[in-house]
Amino acid sequence: CETCSKEEAKYRCPRCMKYSCSLLCVKKHKLALSCNGVRDKTAFVSVNEFTDLNLLSDYRFLEDVGRTADAAARHCIVHSPATKRLLYFLRNKARGCNIELKTLPVGFTKRRENSTTFNSMENKFYWHLKLVFPHCHAEYTLKGVPDDKTLADILKPYIDPVESDPVVCQRLKIYTASPQSDVRILMKIENRSRNSVRYNELDASRSLLDNLKGKVIIEYPTLFVVLKTLKNDMVVLGQ
Repeated sequence: CETCSKEEAKYRCPRCMKYSCSLLCVKKHKLALSCNGVRDKTAFVSVNEFTDLNLLSDYRFLEDVGRTADAAARHCIVHSPATKRLLYFLRNKARGCNIELKTLPVGFTKRRENSTTFNSMENKFYWHLKLVFPHCHAEYTLKGVPDDKTLADILKPYIDPVESDPVVCQRLKIYTASPQSDVRILMKIENRSRNSVRYNELDASRSLLDNLKGKVIIEYPTLFVVLKTLKNDMVVLGQ
């Protein structure tokens, strides 16, 4: 026992790894070293000492972190009147622009992700926007996109052969190599049955606000960028 040095040690502290022989010595060592006896889940472990138990411990630690984060997202403050007033304000402003904006309950991924705001001074939406490039299995999330920006300008950093980012351009090579006239921008029509999925085709030369008018949006717009020759499985409404 590292506390009394008299009896044979029976216990080992998970926190400081000190050996003790009895409950009395355990309490003494906690008092002397200000040790709480709780194992440090984030303590450094060298590669040579790393075992399956350490791997399992790390996995459980990450699960605990995930549960704590999820619980924080569901905390009562998220349901506060101020939050509800903000959502009502956004829906009301969207309705004034002929857009039916719907919000999901707290806990849904899209509700947590959504960063859409409305600037009353500029009388303008700044949208949270997701771009999906299905032919390359790529997705990009944009934040603070002004509603007066055209879709063509929004897509320039991604598929424009000259102005796009080199890394993104390489990943979306099938789009940059195709004529710009072949690029189509679609948005899924909400409130339809699963076996009747349809899309609206948007006008790249018009602003984001103009394209969203008369549409139903759940949390934020998701735009599908497709090529005319490859969108066989995506049925546009009216075709």
